[in-house]
Amino acid sequence: MAEHTETGYRNFIHAAVEEDTAPGGRFEGMTVHTRFPPEPNGYLHIGHCKALMIDFGTAEKYGGLCNLRMDDTNPAKEDTEYVDAIQEDIHWLGFDWGDRFFYGSDYFEQTYEIAEKLIREGLAYVCQLSAEEFRANRGDIGVPAVSPWRDRPAEESLDLFRRMRAGEFPDGAYTLRAKIDLASGNFNMRDPVLYRIRHVEHHRQGTRWCIFPMYDFAHPIQDALEGITHSLCSLEYEDHRPLYNWVVEHSGLSSHPRQIEFARLGINYTVMSKRKLRRLVEEGYVSGWDDPRMPTLCGLRRRGYTPASIRDFCERIGVAKAASTVEYSLLEACLRDDLNAHAQRAMAVLRPVRLTITNYPEGQTEEFDVENNPMDEAAGTRKVSFSRDLWIEEEDFMEEPPKKYNRLFPGNEVRLKGAYIVRCTGCRKEDGRVVEVFAEYDPETYGGNTPDGRKVRGTIHWVDAGTCAEAEIRLYDDLFADPDPDGPDKDFIQCLNPDSLQVLTGCKVERLLAEAEAPAGFQFLRTGYFCVDSKDSVPGHPVFNRSVALKESFKKAE
Repeated sequence: MAEHTETGYRNFIHAAVEEDTAPGGRFEGMTVHTRFPPEPNGYLHIGHCKALMIDFGTAEKYGGLCNLRMDDTNPAKEDTEYVDAIQEDIHWLGFDWGDRFFYGSDYFEQTYEIAEKLIREGLAYVCQLSAEEFRANRGDIGVPAVSPWRDRPAEESLDLFRRMRAGEFPDGAYTLRAKIDLASGNFNMRDPVLYRIRHVEHHRQGTRWCIFPMYDFAHPIQDALEGITHSLCSLEYEDHRPLYNWVVEHSGLSSHPRQIEFARLGINYTVMSKRKLRRLVEEGYVSGWDDPRMPTLCGLRRRGYTPASIRDFCERIGVAKAASTVEYSLLEACLRDDLNAHAQRAMAVLRPVRLTITNYPEGQTEEFDVENNPMDEAAGTRKVSFSRDLWIEEEDFMEEPPKKYNRLFPGNEVRLKGAYIVRCTGCRKEDGRVVEVFAEYDPETYGGNTPDGRKVRGTIHWVDAGTCAEAEIRLYDDLFADPDPDGPDKDFIQCLNPDSLQVLTGCKVERLLAEAEAPAGFQFLRTGYFCVDSKDSVPGHPVFNRSVALKESFKKAE
């Protein structure tokens, strides 16, 4: 349950922190200390962002510290590329870890020593059940697990464990297991595996280690070594909490962090499994981890999402214990709110058709002042050139319009945004397609005014054919056509939206847009919010990504 207080947003995690640091609390007089422990086997996505904001935000709220720790205990798919990207994403969101940057592998030696301590104390043993045998002997509800090696003498287990480290045995030959309770109703406590053999090169340790600690063993030790007070993690670790506490209690370390769980973030029309996202990349369904259709932070950044919009989204969804799925439209609404207040306005014609104002003097040009952002008085105005030959949207003209169509058709008047009122007089076609629309302007309506008070319902945008530039514009939609592509019995690949990307070329844009550089974002009038593509846009060939469309109500009004 969340609430708003005089000091800001407060949730059940904040309540627990305040209880722990209050007089008589378990952390009385201590600095609140959290950590964000991503696994460097992929790029951060919007789901990680919730955890990131909880970890860093909680520390920030209580004047505490937050460590950044790479969880690199599983060497199979870890890479420095992901380490660098994770740091970049966190900084982009506005958080910093100071000098508290660590790797889980930094603690391999200390973790190993604690494992030997457990063996000597009779709290761990070397088991030689294969993975298949381990599963077969795990037991069931009311049926205890079985381990024929549970009573192996400590000296023998210690010898085997040291030989495991020395590389004498192949993968899967032995594991180190905790000796807890084979009959526990919590299967995580049924003598869980603490170490396994893996002859894989580690991205930092090289081949120094061929045994690696399991996350459930390594993580609580790392938290305790770093002096973490609150280990905040997602809800799937709730059943692992007794094991977390067992490891800390028997590690011999003085620090005893408190684990608190929260519900993960689920969003419709997307998947947030790094394994599935990696498959999209590796099998070419998207152009890369930073494809603007991806839910990765680098993809959202390339699409034009702002740090403020993502932080606002995470604050709006709040922190809860119960799992739920959030509408993707809420994320889009947060972006609209931010861009509406800050994005510069500009005019761009995505599907151009020529508009010729037949009674405007040939060779004459003039300039109009238009607002850069009506929501921000400090944004000022800019000059927009106007001449006889313009470009307008193809959909802004119809020869035989339906009822309530307020744009150009023979005999109808519209305002050209910021310029004049024009009356349509006809069109020219080639091969049955309209290629040019003709109109006459009223010179008394400078700036779109109507001094005689006549009503003109439609206003359309335009660009000057003589000064505009050409651009490529990419229109993005949901990556998946199914709102629940991650659902049971579904192949998420079969749920991909074939229309998630539409590329438009030959678009006509104001000259200022041709000179814009990433990450500049704009509201294209009547069209949506767009940003300069950070990878493919180059001088002479500007490329814009649609960040988010205008509200549906705006579209219907048009």
